[in-house]
Amino acid sequence: MVVSAYAGVRRFTRPREGAASAHDRTRDWKGGSAVPRRPLIGPSAVLAAVLGTALLAGCGERGLAAAARPSRDATPRPVTATREDATAAFAALADLADAWQRRDCAKIEFLTTWTESVLSGRACQAARRGNPVPAAAGGYTDAEFYLPEEPGDLPWFAALAHKPRPAYFVFVRSDGRWRLGAGPVPVVGALPELEEGRVAPEPDRDARVRAGLAPTRLLAFLTDPAGVSGVRVRSGDPMRDLLRELTDRSAADRPDRMSAEARLEGPAYALPLPGGGALVFHTLRIVVTQKPGAGRPAYKAAAVRAFTGRGATGGGAVTGHELLFLATRVSAKGVLDTVAMRRALADVTVS
Repeated sequence: MVVSAYAGVRRFTRPREGAASAHDRTRDWKGGSAVPRRPLIGPSAVLAAVLGTALLAGCGERGLAAAARPSRDATPRPVTATREDATAAFAALADLADAWQRRDCAKIEFLTTWTESVLSGRACQAARRGNPVPAAAGGYTDAEFYLPEEPGDLPWFAALAHKPRPAYFVFVRSDGRWRLGAGPVPVVGALPELEEGRVAPEPDRDARVRAGLAPTRLLAFLTDPAGVSGVRVRSGDPMRDLLRELTDRSAADRPDRMSAEARLEGPAYALPLPGGGALVFHTLRIVVTQKPGAGRPAYKAAAVRAFTGRGATGGGAVTGHELLFLATRVSAKGVLDTVAMRRALADVTVS
């Protein structure tokens, strides 16, 4: 998880000793001698001030130092989403869909964060040149919201829209407002049992550890075609198909001229499930590099032209970056199961 630190330092300066004031003294211009000004406070007031200072200094930690020390209660706590927040953020997806329709990259960047905001860059520029829009966020209804009671340092919540087809959305609070972090992520597996509304934190430490390790374990599975990592993925899971795609593509298209790998992209967010499981929202980046003479093109010529402004026939290597948005269920025994998945082309370069 990303950890944000908030610290405020206030500096105090004391007057320079011996500094003269323009009003400290007045002069008798006839005699040329300095005439002291009448004291502003009397001797009794001076004595009281001295005694007060001595008493304050004697208080030690309970005095000035204790007053300057920040209180733990004053530490700002992360904002937790309310149902009103969630409803308003979900309604704003219509604005995001409109921005994609107009190819307004600046507004798309403004309305998104986390890994979804990656698409506001090169992918949006390519959409202006005719490449398909990554995914339309508008038009979804009948949503239920899952609001973590202890979201961590970056407040967030998840939504599951049931119409027109089930899809997850993750919203993250950034720069003082709720923005789309990922979505839509269409459901491809069985939905987990999760009650709508407030979601209490997972009390079991082992369950929290399993959820936090899910993205790394899935990455290990995708980079281990021999299966020696011991990571268990449900039979028939889409990640098994992706593993075959990554390995078979390299084998069929000359390994010396074709490479494919998966990487972690950004932090992960998890909702605890009954029985010690968790539903983890995370993103992987798939990087495919194809040199000339590797075989069938990894990407269509129209996509390469939209991202680069030129075709892939110039003799250079073509590298594509794809984002894989995932909702992965982790069982109490550590078995991974893909619940929702979306794949989007984020960038293509020719070198």
